[in-house]
Amino acid sequence: MNTIRFFVSILCLTFIVSCAEQTLDIVEVTGGSIQGLKENGLTVFKGIPFAAPPVGSLRWKAPAPVEPWDGIKETKEFGPSPYQPGEPPAGKSEDCLYLNVWTPAQSPNQKLPVLVWIYGGGFSYGSTAEPVCTGAHLAQKGVIVVSIAYRVGKLGFLAHPELSAENPLKVSGNYGLLDQIAGLQWVQDNIAGFGGDPEKVTIFGESAGGISVSMLCASPLAKGLFRGAISQSGGSFGPTRETTYPGENMKTLQQAEKSGKGFVQEANVSSIAELRKLKVEELPINPGMGGAWPNVDGYVIPGDQYQLYQEGKYNDVDVLVGYNSDECAFFLNSKTPEEHIARVQQRYGQFADTLLSVFPVGENKVPKSARDLTSAAAFGWHSWTWARLQAQTGNSKVFLYYFDQHPDYPEDSPMHGYGSPHGSEIPYVFMTLNKENPQTTKSDIELSETMSSYWTNFTKYGHPNAEDLPDWPEFTMENQQLMYLNEKPHASPVPDKNSMKVLDSYFKWRFTEEGQYWAK
Repeated sequence: MNTIRFFVSILCLTFIVSCAEQTLDIVEVTGGSIQGLKENGLTVFKGIPFAAPPVGSLRWKAPAPVEPWDGIKETKEFGPSPYQPGEPPAGKSEDCLYLNVWTPAQSPNQKLPVLVWIYGGGFSYGSTAEPVCTGAHLAQKGVIVVSIAYRVGKLGFLAHPELSAENPLKVSGNYGLLDQIAGLQWVQDNIAGFGGDPEKVTIFGESAGGISVSMLCASPLAKGLFRGAISQSGGSFGPTRETTYPGENMKTLQQAEKSGKGFVQEANVSSIAELRKLKVEELPINPGMGGAWPNVDGYVIPGDQYQLYQEGKYNDVDVLVGYNSDECAFFLNSKTPEEHIARVQQRYGQFADTLLSVFPVGENKVPKSARDLTSAAAFGWHSWTWARLQAQTGNSKVFLYYFDQHPDYPEDSPMHGYGSPHGSEIPYVFMTLNKENPQTTKSDIELSETMSSYWTNFTKYGHPNAEDLPDWPEFTMENQQLMYLNEKPHASPVPDKNSMKVLDSYFKWRFTEEGQYWAK
């Protein structure tokens, strides 16, 4: 009788352990064991460390291996956001290299596709804890969603001759991108424990996150870490220049190092060693965009990305890229036609008059037609160029979109004539539209359902299509069609192709020796 009870106890214990394993309550990852929480049929893990805290002597260095821990770490709260101006969700800290996982898997054997989010914020802001970017709704569609943090601002992108000298590779400045790569390597090493398939990873991001996706597609360090890429209002195909502009944000390592010298002087110290001793609050981290950006270091970013794509030197994966109809609606600095014209002349030189003719300004205001020049130069041209270059030189599939969902503002409204501004597609993708807002329409909800399905289908199959969705044609040089995303999604020619061709002539000139010299 005791023997029977013994075997029954063993069977019960085995069943309990088996159930614990099946529910993914506790997962072994690099560093130790973690425990998540249950939310609406998902298992969610927040604040998983994927690298050592980049503090002290690790400030302005590549991410170091995660520090192991004892026992079971509860991962039920977001880790702090990277240090930045203002107060981001979950607070902020230099100790910020954490990621989050939303998994619908019921066992580690399911091998679900994985969608990895990289946040935007001009490389100066950003957080994985933004409610609008929760992975919960996308995960309900049968994919695992991961969001990874990376250092922003000067903590993520400071280049300096001393930092380059102490690095065996003689480079500096791209620590935030190295954080992203470390996060993707963590996914390769650990996602199977969450029911994911490391061979079916797709990365996606918006703005600086979309630009990061573009850079990762060109970086040899990211080769093999993902099989698909989605870039929302991203792309990095502009040439380097010392005085940067939207769409021409990149500097050479030497130019970035020169800017880094100014940062050290601003901090009133004379060396990187002294700068590392300052508390993070004492660093001159100023509000605003553009103060930090990746650079062409020859290592993380091996060269000019336009040329790399022309030569077929990139990670040839399926891509889904696109842009919004009025990207610069709310952050164009020109207030008057005269100011706008002066800025265009300063930036575009001999091309200014031609560009002003196809992107005209009004007599008394700066209308959408004028804003479209900056929108195209910063976002649209990069997506269109990415699609064209990869269609010419790659073997993988290319899908292009144009997002144009917005209210039809009446003529007496100050918003009359406005399209879809930068970032407005994000809640559609993540299914986080505010349904209680009276301005949220039935077509908004329907478009969100469609877009989220396109994104998750692309993650699952390498293309966005399904029988119940409008067909999204592949972009090819012979058939340059995109998906026009509005209340009635439909295939369409590139809507602003003729004007972008004029802008394209400027960029092609900028890549010449004359154009490079002029931009100095």
